[in-house]
Amino acid sequence: MSFFRYNISIKIHNRKDLHSKFLGNTNYLPCKQEAFIVICQNSAVSFQYKLTDEKGKEIGASPEDHPLEYIHGLGKIIPGLERALEGKKVGDEVLVKIEPKDAYGEKFDHLINEIPRANFGDNEKDLKVGRRFQADTDKGTVTVDIIALTDETVTVDGNHPLAGKTLTFDVKILEVREATEKEIASCSEEDTKTKH
Repeated sequence: MSFFRYNISIKIHNRKDLHSKFLGNTNYLPCKQEAFIVICQNSAVSFQYKLTDEKGKEIGASPEDHPLEYIHGLGKIIPGLERALEGKKVGDEVLVKIEPKDAYGEKFDHLINEIPRANFGDNEKDLKVGRRFQADTDKGTVTVDIIALTDETVTVDGNHPLAGKTLTFDVKILEVREATEKEIASCSEEDTKTKH
């Protein structure tokens, strides 16, 4: 039985990138207050990256003028990459292969469901393979991708697009500094909002 309810709320999104939020805390070593030279708990980090799949195909990269920024130890990037960056410093280059369990998770068949097109009401005209929307389900609001369409049904996938994939990250650390209290508090506020 599908876990999707009949009421479908459409909200188009771009596909998730590395800024996706990951729940679950990993314990990281605290930094010494006198020197934030290496990446540790509550470090503000900036880095360039290139992402490839199991076949070596590039599937993502940070623009040269827009590196990825995050605060270390708060679960804001995938766990495997966060652990690999622990202890690194500015100028370090990291090449790391990350299994699905430490990246975007395994792919689950039960998250792929068929929904009657009629459930989309006036939004039916917006249906297209590759579209992303939010659906109200018995387990709360989830983000799903349309992967197939027929005259009567819409097949959606609640897995992350990179679920089940072993990923390789090629990273260069550009900046490491102590995060401000405001930056840390802002991350905590984002966590609170997602839980309500």
